[in-house]
Amino acid sequence: MSDTEEQGWATATTLAEALPYIQTYNRQTVVIKYGGHAMGEEQVAKLFAADVVLLRMLGVQPVVVHGGGPQISAWLQKAGVKSTFVDGLRVTDQATMEVAEMVLSGAINKEIASWITQAGAASDVRGVGLSGKDAKLITVEKVTRTRRSPDSVEEQIVDLGFVGEPKVIDTALIEALIKAEHDYIPVVAPIGVDESGQTFNINADTVAGALAGALGAKRMLLLTDVAGVLDANKQRIPQLTVAEARAAIADKVATGGMIPKLETAIAAVEAGVEAVVILDGRRPHAMLLELFTEHGSGTLVRA
Repeated sequence: MSDTEEQGWATATTLAEALPYIQTYNRQTVVIKYGGHAMGEEQVAKLFAADVVLLRMLGVQPVVVHGGGPQISAWLQKAGVKSTFVDGLRVTDQATMEVAEMVLSGAINKEIASWITQAGAASDVRGVGLSGKDAKLITVEKVTRTRRSPDSVEEQIVDLGFVGEPKVIDTALIEALIKAEHDYIPVVAPIGVDESGQTFNINADTVAGALAGALGAKRMLLLTDVAGVLDANKQRIPQLTVAEARAAIADKVATGGMIPKLETAIAAVEAGVEAVVILDGRRPHAMLLELFTEHGSGTLVRA
């Protein structure tokens, strides 16, 4: 048998083995948080879009939530808007908010939606760009943070400006799109409004977790720049319970940027998501490997 024939048989075997997983996710909602370096490289981003279209064609109901921190920073620099940080968190004043909304709801959101539409052209799968401002999708409340100054024992309130966190998620529009006769894939920018109509920037991981919980998603995929949660020997941990995830944070097994991702995963599971997977979005087809094979490709967090 030639190498080409062997490759063909291997592909056919893989497809056959995927059947039970395809059945598991048929008509199930999967929320995908897309960001990091995977979003900044056009070729990788187009592969991501094609994989999202394939998910839809296999019966999955994908909902994409994206970030855009590096792109916001670049545009703020171009616009001559200086950023202020408090304990690593960007203070979002009015000028910063205007640039953030332009970049998130405008350039990035529409580009991802367009890539999905292009990838799905032959099958009429279409990306639909939204923000939390559309149809009251995300109502927020202002984030409050406190810190203790070195020369005081009292906690001081830190004003981060127009930074919000989800208070109410209205899923009516998302559900109408994913259950429509046409194959629509919602792409959501992490922007919301408070009760008065003021626009707020929101952490994209937090939006993805809140939306996944409100939709009762079967899976939430957090695409990041690492293979998952790593143990002391830098080996990927395939699976964690919520209790084990909390212990990983407390014992400093999870450090740096992995801590908020684990906290988001814990919150999403407790809100009703069956499981959350933290995986490397830079690897081509990582989502397909995670959902449709027995191997998995990240760290899965479940109750």
